[in-house]
Amino acid sequence: MRKFMLAMLVAVMLCGLSQAGQKPVIGLVCKAMDSEFWQDVKRGGEDAKKGLGDIELTVMAPDREVNVQQQVQLVEDLITQGVAGLALAPCGAQELIPVMEKAAAAGIPVVLVDTDAPWDKKLAYVGTNNLKGGNMAGEYMAGKMGGKGDVAFITGVMGHQTHIDRVGGAEAVFKKYPGIKIVAKQPANSERALAMSVMENILTSNPDLDFVFCTNAEMTMGAYEAIKAQGASAKLMGFDSATEVLTLIKDGEIDSLIAQSPYMMGKLGVEAVKKAIDGVKIDKVIDVPTGVVTKDNVGDYLK
Repeated sequence: MRKFMLAMLVAVMLCGLSQAGQKPVIGLVCKAMDSEFWQDVKRGGEDAKKGLGDIELTVMAPDREVNVQQQVQLVEDLITQGVAGLALAPCGAQELIPVMEKAAAAGIPVVLVDTDAPWDKKLAYVGTNNLKGGNMAGEYMAGKMGGKGDVAFITGVMGHQTHIDRVGGAEAVFKKYPGIKIVAKQPANSERALAMSVMENILTSNPDLDFVFCTNAEMTMGAYEAIKAQGASAKLMGFDSATEVLTLIKDGEIDSLIAQSPYMMGKLGVEAVKKAIDGVKIDKVIDVPTGVVTKDNVGDYLK
């Protein structure tokens, strides 16, 4: 019996030594993988991993951005697996807080990527200042319209702070222009097909629409297809920097967009988690800059 117990003790010790020798695993959890944006976030995280060398990286995402509970379960699974840290783009700013609390209770550092959340235990937010990006969009559209005109918003999943801030930033600017009227504000869940349908409905009610602001690239493309199909004159402004949108700006088909860098979000997010694991202090906000892209400067963004 004593020999059996000794053998078991040795086995446990060896197992512990083996685990201790393993590289720490960082989980990068995106909102989806069905667009160029999230593929760029993934690529940035993977390049960070190559540069750091002494970590492993697991990249996960729900099937669609609306699948909040699926993302919650993915984070639960990573906590159970004992990851060393999390870089998370929450599908729901409020809905993910309980599982983020579980991560914090387990001693797992959490860095938010792309989308912020009102959670005081996050180590950092890495991403665009979406409110500022919305302000930039609003100022550009107001200038293009000469301070008067009808505007529509097509936005993402209801409750996503990213899209709330982008719309809110533009709305704050429009309050300074009494001649600008917001005639529609509808969600399309960051999906192209749904945005096309939403845009068709908006144009039916507002055939003389002046400007449309879509708060991500997929919805921008859906709205573009609807505008083109109906031969409408509405100008279109998007958000993100997907290649197909940039190409259409170059061709004069889409007016403009607010560009951001999902690649840098993924890269800086994973690097921030690694610093946290190593006990290095990181800034609470790691800003990824934005800019207005038009036909005049789109060549700087197309590679």
